[in-house]
Amino acid sequence: MAKVKHNNFLDTVDEVITNATNAGVIHLHAEGNELNGRHITINGKRSYHFGTTGYLGLEQDKRLKRAAINAIEKYGTQFPLSKTYISHPLYAPLEEKIFQMYQHPILITKNSTLGHLAVIPTAVRDGDAVILDHQVHWSVQSATEVLKSKGVTVRMIRHSNMDMLEHYIKDLRNKANKIWYMADGVYSMYGDFAPLKDLMELSKKYPQLNLYIDDVHGMSWKGKHGSGYVMSVFQDLPENILLFGTLSKTFGASGAVLVCPDKKLHKKIKNFGGPLTFSAQLEPASVAAATASAEIHLSSEIYELQSDLAAKIDYFNQLLETSDLPLVHKNTSPVFYIGTGLPATGYNFVSKMMEAGFFVNLGLFPAVPVKNTGVRITISRHNELKDIKALVDAMSYHFPLAIEETHTDLTSIYKSFGIRTTEKNNPATTQIDELNLEYTETIQQINKSEWDTCFSGKGTFDWDGLDFLEKVFTNNNLKEHNWGFHYITIKDKTGKIILAAPLTSALLKNDMLSDAKTSKAIEEMRLKDPYYMTDMVLSLGSVFSEGAHLFLDDDHPQRIQAMRLFLEKIDEIKSNVGAKLIILRDFEKTNTLNTFLHKQGFISVDMPDSCEIANFNWENEEQYISTLSKRSRKHFKKDIKAFENYFKTRIVCSPTPEEIDKYHQLFEQVWRNNLGINTFKFPKKLFAEMVKSPKWDFLALYLKADNPDVPDKILGVMFITRSGKTFIPAFVGMDYGYNEKFNVYRQLLYQSIKTAGTLKFDKINFGFSASFEKKKLGATLIPKIAYVQADDNFSLEALDWLQKD
Repeated sequence: MAKVKHNNFLDTVDEVITNATNAGVIHLHAEGNELNGRHITINGKRSYHFGTTGYLGLEQDKRLKRAAINAIEKYGTQFPLSKTYISHPLYAPLEEKIFQMYQHPILITKNSTLGHLAVIPTAVRDGDAVILDHQVHWSVQSATEVLKSKGVTVRMIRHSNMDMLEHYIKDLRNKANKIWYMADGVYSMYGDFAPLKDLMELSKKYPQLNLYIDDVHGMSWKGKHGSGYVMSVFQDLPENILLFGTLSKTFGASGAVLVCPDKKLHKKIKNFGGPLTFSAQLEPASVAAATASAEIHLSSEIYELQSDLAAKIDYFNQLLETSDLPLVHKNTSPVFYIGTGLPATGYNFVSKMMEAGFFVNLGLFPAVPVKNTGVRITISRHNELKDIKALVDAMSYHFPLAIEETHTDLTSIYKSFGIRTTEKNNPATTQIDELNLEYTETIQQINKSEWDTCFSGKGTFDWDGLDFLEKVFTNNNLKEHNWGFHYITIKDKTGKIILAAPLTSALLKNDMLSDAKTSKAIEEMRLKDPYYMTDMVLSLGSVFSEGAHLFLDDDHPQRIQAMRLFLEKIDEIKSNVGAKLIILRDFEKTNTLNTFLHKQGFISVDMPDSCEIANFNWENEEQYISTLSKRSRKHFKKDIKAFENYFKTRIVCSPTPEEIDKYHQLFEQVWRNNLGINTFKFPKKLFAEMVKSPKWDFLALYLKADNPDVPDKILGVMFITRSGKTFIPAFVGMDYGYNEKFNVYRQLLYQSIKTAGTLKFDKINFGFSASFEKKKLGATLIPKIAYVQADDNFSLEALDWLQKD
């Protein structure tokens, strides 16, 4: 199986966060000698604070402050001992008061993240299964990863999709004891609520279903005694629910609380719960502040605080209704999300708001899909009504400026979030300034010499190569074999080409570039559903081609204008073909478009290295070997030259039907074994078209027969094409039964190099995969990246969980 380098998700996240930091919208530092909740000072500017999660403002309550100060004076700054051995004197009163709030067994944890790490591995037993909501908090997802070592099955559903949840319950109910669905009570980005009543109906229908709810954002501002949103729905907590609340955020102190109606399970978690057992306990000041807050929660005052906040939330909703601001989800929670769509628009808008004196949070990838960037606004009791009015006025003024300056529009933003609107907005279009965009869906309508001026020698996407692909991947029976072809050229007023690009729309596997183990597991699922985890994708080039598919005149003064026009057009194509994903492929890491594309809603992901040989300053084998490193020369002698005499090599231009059938069989062996690049099987028609085309030849490798009366046995074939002076061994077929013994693959690589040298080509484009083997034969490895824009992160994250299985 060919080795393929795969993308590291953390590298992608790091780049997104770095760009946002450089834009000055995250990783900020508050300034000043004191905080009051209403204002916050950043970079010397005093701003109204609309980013807190202390919704009731209790973190500034004098009673909590006094309690914390007194606790430090009496008990010190910490009690450095595990709570398993002994708790400091302030713990028991807090636990009693929190119990009074919920009337169920509770456990106090250092924070919700450590709480999840303590509870989930104990609550979820061997033989159970977990289903994650796509938007459940990161701390829950992180704690769930621990279950993988126990062999617990973990699946993910689209956000609050009850049909999908029921589908997985049906699939798992005969394989698992308990099925745990993990969700938030109130989601931290959009402020929407979990469909709790629907979940309870499902749990009645399927008794195996248990619920694990993180309600930290629903705490205090809702429910009896401020016990949270979930408790406001259930009144009394069902036994099949584990509930997490918080003692920080709007509770005003620090820590978290688990509510566990199942007394037997509560005892197990208390006796041994990872961080509960081994980590330090909450500091006396935190516990004292939490106790003071709990006293407020157990009094009638909590309902006055809730009412005050509710009035401000209602006022904010009323103001938003009279504005044109794209509110993503209307609700009664203190969390609101104004969509900006593109990161560039988000950066611009947040910067304008901060300059105007309003601190708001930017929602960005990976918390939301990159094209669902937006501004998260939280309402608290600290905010006065005039502050809220000033906020909406400022947003209403600056938002249109931000979308204008970043070349987008309300229609595009609504579309990014799937918001239906009756308002008519003229889509933003790039000012053409005498640029001319030409679009066609067949290469036949494009001038051959003009196209090849841009792409000859770069890969299988010169004019002839694309004409060949159109013949192969149209009018087939299976939908994965029918591609859409899209050609874009953009010229200036003199007719000079600034940009040209071939794109295809095709059904692709989500795991195409995942590791082989993941693809193997998914292929087992595809035995029941052949199109499981597949999506329509619009991409530069195609799965058949590799190389620089985007021609862009970097020296042209209108290059960025042309790029904007290009992106507008491919977004239109994406909608027309129903694609879920746009992939702009095969860019070198040093390309000049990185920052621009990120701001336009693309994230960069590492692709497998591209391999090429451009040194043909040799006339014979001895001279070729001299171009290799000392170590590679040893490899050549031992693994290639030692086997060369076992073989005969033929360049076949017109194979017989029997020969092409054999080539096809050898190719399918490689396809079945190469899950590192997991594509749909190509149609058999491909090989018939290769025979017809003057641009394709077959380098066939035969094992010499010992008996002259016995025919030589074909063990491998390279499917070779060419573009200009570039030699392209595009695909390989081989007999795996002989590969290890005779080094068939390595021999095919060497014979390809030898043939290219003999035929006086300038370069070999060896493509992706097996880069280590190609490097030993003199290939240069070129790191490549792609830019991806998805409708949502679901496929990426669901795939990530399958990889961890």
